[in-house]
Amino acid sequence: MKYKHILWDWNGTLFDDVVLCADIMNNILRRRNMGKISLEDYKTVFDFPVRNYYEAVGFSNLDDKLFHDLSVEFIEEYEARKLDFGLNKDALEILQKINSAGIEQSVLSAYSQHTLEEIVEHFGISKYFVRLAGLDNIYAASKIENGKLLIKKLGLNSGEALMIGDTLHDKEVADEIGADSVLLSTGHQSKERLIKAAVPVIDNLLELEKFIF
Repeated sequence: MKYKHILWDWNGTLFDDVVLCADIMNNILRRRNMGKISLEDYKTVFDFPVRNYYEAVGFSNLDDKLFHDLSVEFIEEYEARKLDFGLNKDALEILQKINSAGIEQSVLSAYSQHTLEEIVEHFGISKYFVRLAGLDNIYAASKIENGKLLIKKLGLNSGEALMIGDTLHDKEVADEIGADSVLLSTGHQSKERLIKAAVPVIDNLLELEKFIF
């Protein structure tokens, strides 16, 4: 096999929460009498760190207190509604195929650690992962440092891991930790944006087979 380890992003890659996240943002905007955004607009402006995304949707004077309050507001609604949504199409099938091939897998996410562990367990897929690496806060700033720690813990060398995500930040993380990357076009950022990263962009998770096997 080309890779010893597969690193998965969670939100938008394995977990299909794009519509949920866009809807929550529209609720936040509505409560402040601000204009709503379409799903296409959402995929155009969503970004990491998430603080930049909040500014892009209209919170131009975003001080630390407002950012904290918005983050809490977002997470409270997300946690209340997340189980109304499920895994991405073909997620379970590709996880099983990679597992059957004897390739180890982990999740590297901007989701908070304890909620990441809970939701992965909820879907009954914990058995496919040797590690779940989330953040210790709700601010979704960056996964780079966590990625470096994860690669070190896994004992992987440059080129031995493949990072699968749905944002340009996933490609940035992969570059920083010495992993290759593939980006999924059905997640939180538009295909037009992802193509600019000059890495493979796929339209469904089963397309990963040609990169892994």
